[in-house]
Amino acid sequence: MFIDISSLKKSYSSGLVKTEVLKGIGMKLEKGEIGVILGPSGSGKSTLMNIIGGIDSGDSGKVVVDGVEINNLSSDLLTEYRREDIGFIFQFYNLVPNLTVGENIEVVSNISKSPLNIDEVLAAVGLQDKKRRFPRELSGGEQQRVSIARAIVKNPKLLLCDEPTGALDYQTSRSILRLLQQVNKKYGTTILMITHNAAIAAMANRVFKVRSGEIVEATVNEVTVPAERIEW
Repeated sequence: MFIDISSLKKSYSSGLVKTEVLKGIGMKLEKGEIGVILGPSGSGKSTLMNIIGGIDSGDSGKVVVDGVEINNLSSDLLTEYRREDIGFIFQFYNLVPNLTVGENIEVVSNISKSPLNIDEVLAAVGLQDKKRRFPRELSGGEQQRVSIARAIVKNPKLLLCDEPTGALDYQTSRSILRLLQQVNKKYGTTILMITHNAAIAAMANRVFKVRSGEIVEATVNEVTVPAERIEW
């Protein structure tokens, strides 16, 4: 398994109050698959993704990504893991406003050991004619495409998407989901996405339903649905 998590627990303390966020999570995802984590706000899905991405750490349990147990990595090795192996896509695009589209992508390309060609990536997300535009000159959907291009240009092993369509309208959301499917097929990138939108689960190979810090259901879709056919 590319992602293999077992007995993962995480809690936070505030004064004398201890809150369990993850209560013994276990999940698996194969290399090259698309996984969707479904759950309401406060269910622990963002904490789970942050631990997989090396942003946060669990209290106990195992988190293995591509054969590496990341909860045992030093701070320096975690930084390298995030830089080389992980691409992040967030609900809010986090673009640098005074850099052009091309420059926003180039910043990430410059810190990667084996980046993809910037023009190839721009073409893949349909923004080759927007290379010299600034984020303020783009629509929300176009800005999200830039954030996807920025994430994939460093050729990550794993693409983590935190509510990537949460700030977008219906048609633009489907366009972004279609693009993620295309990235998965073109580059073989493993993708893990968190969302509260149950309809998106149809495009995934594996679906994990999270409630109150536990995976209450894990299913495998034998047939996945093209993003353009998803409705909600």
